Amino acid sequence: MKQRKLRINGHSHLLPYPEEIPKFMKDKGIFWVDKERKFMLQKDWSRPVTDSSFFLNEKLAWMNHFKIDHAVVLNLSQLYGNGLRLEEMKQALRFQNDFNAKVQLENPSKFTCGFVVHPGFVRGACWEIERCVEVLGMRLLCLPTHYMDTIGTWRCIFDEENEPIFELANKYNLAVEIHPYDGEKFIRLQNTSWRFHLIWMLAQCADAYHFFTLNGYYEKYPNMRVCFAHGGQLAQMNLGRRIQGFDGRPDLFEGKQHPRKAVGHKNIFFDTLVHDTGSLELLIKNQGFKQVLIGLDDPYPLGEMESDKQSSYPGKILDLAIKREIITEDQKDKMWQDNVLQWLFGDDEKSKQELVAKILQ
Repeated sequence: MKQRKLRINGHSHLLPYPEEIPKFMKDKGIFWVDKERKFMLQKDWSRPVTDSSFFLNEKLAWMNHFKIDHAVVLNLSQLYGNGLRLEEMKQALRFQNDFNAKVQLENPSKFTCGFVVHPGFVRGACWEIERCVEVLGMRLLCLPTHYMDTIGTWRCIFDEENEPIFELANKYNLAVEIHPYDGEKFIRLQNTSWRFHLIWMLAQCADAYHFFTLNGYYEKYPNMRVCFAHGGQLAQMNLGRRIQGFDGRPDLFEGKQHPRKAVGHKNIFFDTLVHDTGSLELLIKNQGFKQVLIGLDDPYPLGEMESDKQSSYPGKILDLAIKREIITEDQKDKMWQDNVLQWLFGDDEKSKQELVAKILQ
């Protein structure tokens, strides 16, 4: 009997219920959700909860309604820990990781969950990686495109000082998610018209991709598979500019790898959350369809959510790509299943089969 094709969402998020968030998180202004489940909050910041599927039981119902078999749950961007005191940061990130581990443990057929570390404290980050992998059984490391170091300087995640983190990711055969946030804290522009989500997040992804490829980490750490959120959208658009810059000013790139070498590499992935078929077509032409996996970014309003106003629903971008003959039905199926599994597990066929078996049970 032929196995049915699975629909695995490679980019999802999940909020704890208000009562699950420790009291210290609210007391310190780090992060909490109001009792009515209407807002997620931090000190001097709030954001509306725009869909009930931010929460576990509602998420499961949402997935069932849209026939999504499994979801990869990333960490919450609000819990990268930038700017927090060391002990507060450690407690906040540990809460996030323990919460995600519990979700995965209790719902193995429905969720693969990621864990997060703070690169500003490399030794502690490595200890937390070891704990999450060896004790909690997690296989997905979530990292921000940029972070604040111990002296308050903002840096790219692919700074050479973070190589011990990548060495461990390589050792443990981890999937890695690179996701942007906190742009308004270091890009000195007024936070209006959602500019940091609509424009600067994409620039942050492009910046991280720039240094990941220049440093040749895709070759240096061959067991680490990296996925860039939101299709690495601006990274696709400015590939030619980076190539021309590298060729035209080689004095600025001594010891670095040529941008062209990384294009289409088997360990570099991008999700489909680019919002239009023109961008998706460019992504696929640049990188090849095998490096592209479905990512809905649910339940955020910039994700592929059911919305009449936005004329959207989960998986719409791939359905449109079929109609416009950008991809085939077989390629669409692979973006929903095979490519996600390849990112998560690489050549570990046993782990792929084990997850598929859990989903189908």
